[in-house]
Amino acid sequence: MSEDQLCVHYVCTHEKALELIRASKFFSLSNCGCREAKGSCARSRLDVCLSFDPADPGSGSGSRPIGLEEALGVFAEAEDKRLISRPWRTEDRKGTAGICFCCDDCCGYFADQNEHCDKGAMIEQTDTTGCTNCGACLPACHFGARRTAEDGELAVERDRCFGCGLCVPTCPTGCISMVSRS
Repeated sequence: MSEDQLCVHYVCTHEKALELIRASKFFSLSNCGCREAKGSCARSRLDVCLSFDPADPGSGSGSRPIGLEEALGVFAEAEDKRLISRPWRTEDRKGTAGICFCCDDCCGYFADQNEHCDKGAMIEQTDTTGCTNCGACLPACHFGARRTAEDGELAVERDRCFGCGLCVPTCPTGCISMVSRS
């Protein structure tokens, strides 16, 4: 895939996902195709595939129309379970057709390295002077961008950061923020 081609899916922060939800006029909710294929999910419920397009039922079965309040409820659960906001683009790649809330337990992106996903518009920024190297942020990074180095210090491989922002609320000292990737 060339650099000028956009993948179907991309990653965004929860804040951006909420903005996309609030801007939508239509919602349908379906089961996640990845969770259905696996048969279960250790991290969340099955119906986390939120479509904004009446013609796009999502990746799994059971698509049904819902209202804004239920869509916000799905978002709140995704935020609570620390699921990655992974919108998908319209066929022409000019808009967003919906959001799947993904995890490291069953999401095809994490299970199959041949499945591509674009990095989000944001990237982590860690203030290492205030970091206590507690490691609280490590389990939040499903992309392997955060690890403990041999010297016990936090090591961040920013080129591996997809911009989900899940690490930000885990930091007890507030050393992590999201900044524009550009």
